[in-house]
Amino acid sequence: MEILGYFASLLIGLSLGLIGGGGSILTVPVLVYLFGVNPVLATAYSLFIVGASSLVGAVPKYKQGLVNLKTAIIFGIPSIISVFATRKFIVPLIPNEVFSVGDFIVTKSILMMVLFAILMVAASISMIRDKSEECEKVGNQIEEIQVFNYPMILLEGAIVGILTGLVGAGGGFLIIPALVMLSKLSMKQAIGTSLLIIAAKSLIGFTGDLGHQIIDWKLLLTVTGLAIIGIFFGDIVSKKVDGNKLKVGFGWFVLIMGVYILVQQVAFPIK
Repeated sequence: MEILGYFASLLIGLSLGLIGGGGSILTVPVLVYLFGVNPVLATAYSLFIVGASSLVGAVPKYKQGLVNLKTAIIFGIPSIISVFATRKFIVPLIPNEVFSVGDFIVTKSILMMVLFAILMVAASISMIRDKSEECEKVGNQIEEIQVFNYPMILLEGAIVGILTGLVGAGGGFLIIPALVMLSKLSMKQAIGTSLLIIAAKSLIGFTGDLGHQIIDWKLLLTVTGLAIIGIFFGDIVSKKVDGNKLKVGFGWFVLIMGVYILVQQVAFPIK
């Protein structure tokens, strides 16, 4: 199972390199089902893996002028604050036994996996519907002068941060449309800027777990390294294949995985 887990770690990065997002949604399932990591700890590991991978992906985008630092700061500040607060204060306060329905006890681990599965389903629908063309049209109509919808940007940044803190996913499928619609960025700039935002909020959010969790750094750094290697392979392959078709196919795979996790947590829950 560990060997399969290492192979899956490469696939996480490969999908990030191929379609520019979505791969992070697989990180928690890989850690839980293939490496046997506790779901709560897996969400913390995922923050580090997603953050480091996104940071590597953001560097070439920045060099190409596709990262809008002003937008990253405005969107990123509430997101970083909320993800750190969620990991530092909210997650530790969630009791091991949250509530019960008859004889079925909903534990903290079950709650985390169910929330993650719901996010997987939402992300998959976003990928299957593939709004990239719609966002691109909006981006192409944008004037050079950038206009910010500050209240909505701050609100969405905080909401994305809380979701990231709870389930350990990057939330790129929420961030990119928000940057196009609310910050008036082009699609290419939105992708590059989202990588920097995801990197900052995920890595800073991970520090909120230090002191609360015992970290297996060998496993964490190995999986992170393989995911980063996968990104470079994915970037090479992306120049030869249609990324939009891949995104839709990957979306269906994520949907199946999300539904499977929901069913599994009801029938055979991970305590």
